[in-house]
Amino acid sequence: MDSEQAPVVECSKYSKRVMLKTILRRSDGGVGLIGQRVVIGGWVKSSREIRLIQPVTPHSVPAQEVVSTKDVTCSEVLQSRIPLLRSIMKVFGAGEYRVREKINVVCQPQPSVSILQVSDGSCVASLQVLVDSALATPCQVMATGTCLLIKGMLQQPSLQGKHIIELHTEKILHLGLVDQSNYPLSKKRLPLESLRDCSHFRPRTTTVASVMQIHNALTWATHGFFQDQGFLHVQLPILTSTDSEGSSEKFVVTTLLNKGKNYDQISSTENAVVSVEAIRASIKEKYKKVEELNRTNSNKEALFAAQQDLKKAQELVSQLETRQKANSGVTIETRKFDFTKDFFARQTHLTVSGRLHLESQACGLGNVYSFGPRFQAVKSESKKSLAETWMVDVEMAFSELEDAMECANHFLKFVCKRISEGCMEDLQFILKRIDKKVMERLQLTLSSSFERISYAEAIDVLRHAAGKRFQGKIEFGVSLTEEHESYLVDEIYKKPVIIYNHPKGLGPFYVRLNDDGMTVATFDVVLPKVGTVIRGSQSEERFNMLSSRMEELGLQKQQYEWYLDLRRHGSVKTSGFSLMLEPLVLYATGLNDVKDVVPFPRSFGRANN
Repeated sequence: MDSEQAPVVECSKYSKRVMLKTILRRSDGGVGLIGQRVVIGGWVKSSREIRLIQPVTPHSVPAQEVVSTKDVTCSEVLQSRIPLLRSIMKVFGAGEYRVREKINVVCQPQPSVSILQVSDGSCVASLQVLVDSALATPCQVMATGTCLLIKGMLQQPSLQGKHIIELHTEKILHLGLVDQSNYPLSKKRLPLESLRDCSHFRPRTTTVASVMQIHNALTWATHGFFQDQGFLHVQLPILTSTDSEGSSEKFVVTTLLNKGKNYDQISSTENAVVSVEAIRASIKEKYKKVEELNRTNSNKEALFAAQQDLKKAQELVSQLETRQKANSGVTIETRKFDFTKDFFARQTHLTVSGRLHLESQACGLGNVYSFGPRFQAVKSESKKSLAETWMVDVEMAFSELEDAMECANHFLKFVCKRISEGCMEDLQFILKRIDKKVMERLQLTLSSSFERISYAEAIDVLRHAAGKRFQGKIEFGVSLTEEHESYLVDEIYKKPVIIYNHPKGLGPFYVRLNDDGMTVATFDVVLPKVGTVIRGSQSEERFNMLSSRMEELGLQKQQYEWYLDLRRHGSVKTSGFSLMLEPLVLYATGLNDVKDVVPFPRSFGRANN
């Protein structure tokens, strides 16, 4: 009978190693690969050592290799090594005299096996790896965080436990050791708030690794949906001189600061003011972290580190305030820059939204979308606020508000389905460790028809909410808060809600004015738990209406001449929306703070790494 051919383990094409998901995500958990030799690489998540019982025998060694010395008698040496002289020694009474002699002896280290849990970030599960002490020197302690590249054979587990396969190490190809006294990740699970101060190490934790897997899946699902629907992906500028949202909270880009007179004196004082504000904001967050660690009874090392961090921040603020008082005589006047002498010869800032630029592309290419960073200088400590966020902007030619709402609906259902089908292992981990309702929410989005209500209807529902009191007045013209949105989706409709036709005063200048003259063609998609994730609208295609709206808001038309040209020459109805990616990741992972779902969060008072 022909013997079955051993399965081939596929190596990563560019690193000559086997990714752990190739082994552990098999339907048999990797059992079918037992007996195969593989090379794997990863980081130690936990380790323990088992010492083997073996008698230690002294060996004579050269003087320079002496590890320890021991006093013995000549009689003991002769009796152990020259049995024939034993009787002679008794005749001469050697047993009555003890002669001291120093003999060099090596204390051999007791053989041991290190049992490691190794992960490479490709899957939730870790691989159990056994490393014999003979393969590593005694100083090479394989603690948590150690990087390994090893060659070995896959075997059945030699110890009882949850693992059904393990790797017996034959050769260590690379060993990246860890300074245990300074490595921030301990064996115990640290609060996510603590990990924000070491963003460069966060991906080594299972939680953050799973979040990044889902983040990646959402990104590719986004491209997949729009590519399948015939949209064209275009790149939009990050630097712009056009303000699409009418926001004053922008990051200005300039080179003029380097050309100012007495810059050293002025900037040092200005920077001190900015630093104090930023550090005060960070102190509040650090204080919250310490309270959280106290409340959750987290490990003492993390609590001590957080307390020390808070203390240093408080001391730094005190020093800066002292310096400010010393420089109180310095007069700082608000300087008016001549932006015509700047790099771009006009005032330029980081883009807040890409809708205007994307509309120009839709007016020649049809249906288009863009995926990139957007910036807003909002001084907020909200869990849903970031200074740098990633946004999907969509624009469709020959399209109206109803079309954009339908597209947004289909898009959300598509990406939720992709996550549910393609990230099951990560979702199961989240279900167990973070949020037990994450699968329920995703299925709700897939199975339910989104409730569509006008802004006026939403206000009426909130006004008549029995036994519910909201902060602030509920009246036509006010923005709906997170509290209002949460009540509508979680308590009233219990499913995603689309709120459309907002008051004219709440929409940006470019949205189409409805026939009632009071509302504009806008919509928000509100999801349970996270609130608004999509904001969309139909653009104003009528030149006179758009021009009048700009005058009403006091906008400088010369900045928008290129946008007005789209109305002067071949105007077309367009509609679209903007999706904020980070809240969608929160929705799919059950986490509560956007700073935990991006690799390097930028927020008020914080720009680590």
